[in-house]
Amino acid sequence: MKKLLTLLALLFTLAVSAQPMKSIMEYGVTPSNTPEQNRANLQRAIDIASQSGAALYVEPIVGGYPIAAGVVLKRNVSLIGAHGPVGRGTKDPKRPAPVGSLFIITDASAPFITIESATQLRGIQFYYPEQSHNDPTKVIAYPPTIQVSKKQNVEGVTLSSLTFYGEYMAMDFNADPRHPCEQILFEHCYGYPLGGEFIRIDYCYDIPRILHCHINPANMRQFGKAFSRSVIDSVIAKPTFSFAIDHTDNAQMMDVFTFGVHGGILLGEHSYGQLTNFNLDCVSVGIHKKGASTFNRNWQIAQGSIIANVKGCADGIHPIIIEGQGHTAISNVEAFSGPNGALTADGYSDDFMLVRGDKVLTISLYGCRMRNYRNDEPITIENPNARIEAVACVDKEEKFFTLKKE
Repeated sequence: MKKLLTLLALLFTLAVSAQPMKSIMEYGVTPSNTPEQNRANLQRAIDIASQSGAALYVEPIVGGYPIAAGVVLKRNVSLIGAHGPVGRGTKDPKRPAPVGSLFIITDASAPFITIESATQLRGIQFYYPEQSHNDPTKVIAYPPTIQVSKKQNVEGVTLSSLTFYGEYMAMDFNADPRHPCEQILFEHCYGYPLGGEFIRIDYCYDIPRILHCHINPANMRQFGKAFSRSVIDSVIAKPTFSFAIDHTDNAQMMDVFTFGVHGGILLGEHSYGQLTNFNLDCVSVGIHKKGASTFNRNWQIAQGSIIANVKGCADGIHPIIIEGQGHTAISNVEAFSGPNGALTADGYSDDFMLVRGDKVLTISLYGCRMRNYRNDEPITIENPNARIEAVACVDKEEKFFTLKKE
């Protein structure tokens, strides 16, 4: 009898754990509602789920869910959809639009969704159908799709397998200094922000992570709305970076890609961490590293490729810019340039690296490949106090390049 009761208890536990997540449609979120009705119903579902720490299922459906901006993903709640990142878009078989676990956004009055602690967004698509994909004069400057709460500390957020179509700024984690955030994970997120900013982080402590994220203007190709050359050029003309990090402890970036933007990655003066396995394609500036002290404003940068070949809003084209203080260790990073028919490409960078400022900073380079730059030397040194050593690098003449400046 005891064994039988144990078996029945186990079967009951398995049955309960196998229960599906509740669909947001069960709370009245439907394709036929107004965006305002759906916002109210989705918020009610989130409020209920917050009490038990539940997950809500964004059930795939034709047409998607039109929802007004201003949703708050409250503490403990997960919104889960059906998709991995769909980097070229899903495709409704009957019309030029995406399909599936899809939020339709037309409201430019506020960030679409604000995030609190212990939350998750996964497997969802965000679509701005009124956004222009071919006329830069008609681009709508929507607020961020996802934004960290400014009213409280936010700790423990997972943003995974998300796809953005027509966003102006995807994920804004510039926290209020009085309410910093911690342990924010971005992984497998795809889009092409028309304001040039995909992920920005400020005042985020205890190791934020940006992993396997991909920015590409062809991300709506499957339903016929890949961005035009003129729109891509307009994004390049904005003084923004796809990824920007400041006021962080030991930030981690791995396997990130961007294409057709002014800046790839901005490493702010109050940040330090590691950046590995990256490709920054068709940019004016690949990596801009700053530093506000010599104590821990250090970045280790390795295994990457930068194609700096477009003239954006700055005076020059530089794969890497380093200024301020601190140390930068760079290994096995290559830079090259050339034409690209998807945008207006210059074809050459000015150099491999620009070092500027007047404070002591240190840079080490090993095994870097440098080519397609205009200047006589690959490293432009405008900082008389910079200390730089390059070993086993290769310049544009296919010659080994070494440098020791103390």
